[in-house]
Amino acid sequence: MTLVVTDPHPVDRAGEILTPEALAFVEELHLRFAGTRAELLKARARKREHVALTGRLDFLPETAEIRDADWSVAPAPAALQDRRVEMTGPAAPAKMAVNALNSGAKVWLADLEDASTPTWSNVVESILNLRDAADGTLKYTSPEGKEYALRTDAPLAVVVARPRGWHMGERHLLIGGDHTIGALVDFGLHFFHTAKRLVANGHGPYYYLPKMESHLEARLWNEIFVFAQDYVGIPQGTIRATVLIETIPAAFEMDEILFELRDHASGLNAGRWDYLFSIIKYFRDAGASFVLPDRATIAMTAPFMRAYTELLVKTCHRRGAFAMGGMAAVIPNRREPDVTAQAFEKVRADKTREANDGFDGSWVAHPDLVPVCREVFDAVLGGRPNQLDRQRPEVSVTPEQLLDIRSAQGQVTEAGLRLNLYVAVAYTAVWISGNGAVAIHNLMEDAATAEISRSQVWQQIRNRSVLADTGRTVTRELVSALLAEETEKLRAEVGEDAFAKHYLPASKLIGGLCLSEDYTDFLTTPAYELVD
Repeated sequence: MTLVVTDPHPVDRAGEILTPEALAFVEELHLRFAGTRAELLKARARKREHVALTGRLDFLPETAEIRDADWSVAPAPAALQDRRVEMTGPAAPAKMAVNALNSGAKVWLADLEDASTPTWSNVVESILNLRDAADGTLKYTSPEGKEYALRTDAPLAVVVARPRGWHMGERHLLIGGDHTIGALVDFGLHFFHTAKRLVANGHGPYYYLPKMESHLEARLWNEIFVFAQDYVGIPQGTIRATVLIETIPAAFEMDEILFELRDHASGLNAGRWDYLFSIIKYFRDAGASFVLPDRATIAMTAPFMRAYTELLVKTCHRRGAFAMGGMAAVIPNRREPDVTAQAFEKVRADKTREANDGFDGSWVAHPDLVPVCREVFDAVLGGRPNQLDRQRPEVSVTPEQLLDIRSAQGQVTEAGLRLNLYVAVAYTAVWISGNGAVAIHNLMEDAATAEISRSQVWQQIRNRSVLADTGRTVTRELVSALLAEETEKLRAEVGEDAFAKHYLPASKLIGGLCLSEDYTDFLTTPAYELVD
């Protein structure tokens, strides 16, 4: 075996996961599929450059036959027929994993991507926790002696794991001295250790696939699934995947993505925060007409966001796939009843809109919000497990509607600019410390919101946006000054030790990304180099 493990003992019991057999499987995945992945990443860049010149995307003429034809994805297995509430969160530490499984949600999105910093200890512990969960043995005892165990009085949430996106590497597993592919490490270790266990439990190896930009990337995942199922000896079609439609080019290829994965497809998800990030990234240099207003003012009711979600529901239900709603970022605070009441009200309104639009379920980021989401979907679904029968034939979405960024209500303000800088630094600091899901101002922030924040700043500098509340023009000099002020706020809030170790490096990184002439595709790529 040519694969090298730089740290074989990142956590206790790591040897149960980093076995020779599991590592051989990961190595085989890399050797078979790394070349195609590299070509697809190059194709992303080429397409982005072309679109930037024209300011336009369109449905693919070469795949019109797929969009026009009648076909369906494979019927969902019993364990995934009802997805009305999905709890999201990292798969490590074990306490959070137990709480997610016990939350009362139908599904737990066990996240190794945006809500998880890919420290080597986090990666291996996440797989260990998911393997123990598949065995029914997952538990945790706190230093104070409080015990956390899987409930036996009600069903546990069905696990749907989310590996890293195609762009991320894994520096702790090397082949020929090069990083392996984070997505294949996450998928490979999880699949190898849990697939047969999950099938024996009446479930299966289920996945959320993030950050894809084309149906060819979905085709690669399908080829990986076919190979993996043969490798461990389980029937083809056992794996099921839900694809996050969280990039603007993917919104133009929903049918094609489902078609490529049709024997393994479960549905599509409206990943709203990454979707906004993708719009900014894709059209960052296409002129002022693509400058979004302050992040906090962009509602899902904006016409261009409505076009995206309506098309997603119609596409999914036409193909027999589930349409999953997006994240409600607000979270309750048990110490502040008014904050909790406002969170419940906002989540109820958001989920009511989704349920009435035809979504089959939706995401929440906190166990206290599970009953709120369930109540809303119960009212719409009644005794049905889903809304696949709601076809939405009245929906017709054009490319112009998907790209109608000017339809967003709101302004670019200095208050919004300051908030973007504050959130980008605060989140990045916690991310490089090892925690990928962070509560900031009663909102659950993950990598997607930090990406939006720093990308908006870069775009506003490039377009010399005028701030509606102060009249000032966004320049590098202004951003540098405001970044220094927001960083000092964080120094006062977190203390000198944490500031020096994590917040100051985060501020330098965000400053470099925002002020650079060149745009960096993913914040997490350079941030990964700052992780211990």
